[in-house]
Amino acid sequence: MVRERRSRNQSNSNQGNVHSFYKALKESNDFEIYTLTGKTSCVISYLSTISEIKTLNESILPTLKGKEFQSLEEIKANIPVENIRISEKAEDIKDRVLNGHIAIQMSQKDKQALLIPAFSTKGRKVGIPEVEFSVVGPKEAFVESLEVNVNLIRKRLHTPNLIMKEVKVGTVTSTRVAVLYIDGIANPKNVQTVIQRLKDIDYDQIIDSSFVTQMIADNSNSPFPQLLDTERPDRVTEALVEGKVSVLVDGSPHALTCPTTIVEFFAASDDYFLPWHLATVFRLIRLFAVIFSVLSTPLYVAILTHHHEMIPEELLATIISSRADIPFPPILEVIILELAIELLREAGARLPAKIGQTIGIVGGIVIGTAAVDAGLTSNVLLIIVALSALASFTTPVYQIGNTIRLIRFPFIIGAQMWGLVGVSMVMVFYIGHLIKLTSIGNPFFAPLYPLRFTDLKDAFIRLPFDKQSKRPVQTRPVESTRFDPRETNKKRDIDE
Repeated sequence: MVRERRSRNQSNSNQGNVHSFYKALKESNDFEIYTLTGKTSCVISYLSTISEIKTLNESILPTLKGKEFQSLEEIKANIPVENIRISEKAEDIKDRVLNGHIAIQMSQKDKQALLIPAFSTKGRKVGIPEVEFSVVGPKEAFVESLEVNVNLIRKRLHTPNLIMKEVKVGTVTSTRVAVLYIDGIANPKNVQTVIQRLKDIDYDQIIDSSFVTQMIADNSNSPFPQLLDTERPDRVTEALVEGKVSVLVDGSPHALTCPTTIVEFFAASDDYFLPWHLATVFRLIRLFAVIFSVLSTPLYVAILTHHHEMIPEELLATIISSRADIPFPPILEVIILELAIELLREAGARLPAKIGQTIGIVGGIVIGTAAVDAGLTSNVLLIIVALSALASFTTPVYQIGNTIRLIRFPFIIGAQMWGLVGVSMVMVFYIGHLIKLTSIGNPFFAPLYPLRFTDLKDAFIRLPFDKQSKRPVQTRPVESTRFDPRETNKKRDIDE
């Protein structure tokens, strides 16, 4: 009797939840609910803004009007739509109706509902990458549809071991988040860590993958990104084959891959589409450009403020003549120009593309020329700051570019206070921070610390593919071998 009473109470509670859910939806103008009469009497309800009306008119209504059905099981057996299910759970019905399903009940008092998937697939078409553009290689980029993004990955990975786990995150938005990995290659510990951290997110809205990045990162207070954000399906495919885990968020045109390392943020997609000699040279140029972007203006401040004796005699006269009429100390001169560059960057990024390019070019020329003519800054520093800003744009990943913009200012302050000693102190602080930093529990500063010689083959240089027979140790893959190098080195011709 106790069990029967408890079951009856749960049934009444479930039915009440369904009715309260429908009652709340009736306040919305896009919620349609009506009773179908004729040979079959039933109640049909759906959200017209996210449900495909074509499915209702071509597959559901002709079936219901053509025959007489006495139960939802009979209707399910005759409607020519895949993945139809019958549910009596209020949360399940609520979730599926809000995701574009059409619900059919034999009567409004019935607690069971037949849920027919009819999600409208309207959205942006697959286009070319805008942030990670490459001259050679694939020209497809992710869009805001989770199904389309998974399709872009699956058509590149024809293996049944590609597994997708779906988690819903956000107490209000209930956003679908997909975790992808290759079973038998990816480390199960990394997969479980990512899934558990997603389930532990307690926030009302998840709109984009950048929300997830900040919430599952090992250290949310670090200026360095600990998950790689990319809009290229080919880059995600490469990461999955290496044993990494990818996270896709419905409504976001970007994917996350983890665990990652600091050197991956300086590797462009072009590096793998070009001969390894060229790829290595271009990668080293990018690394040098980043170092120059961070240290050029701090070294200018440090030398002019504390270490005049380091200036060569041939250059000393030029610097003295350029600063003869400057009323500000080097630190203030640098800050004025750096802030001007940041203002131009923000203005160019927030304005429409054509106007933004004009503002960036014309604004830089006009402001730079006017600042030198007005005696607010020297032409030597103007050249250094311009080259520093240009060097910061060589980073292939947008996230690390923002980090470089930020960490430059502590170096400038340290240079003003203690000269080269201050620059060294800030550098030691950042290196120590990078050594302690982790990505999903894995060292972020690898393969430099801990030192892993096998992973250096695709770090600062890129060796030929036939030299990369092992997957990166940093991901701790289950299967570390890509191919047998002894078989690759044979290279037999047909006539042999």
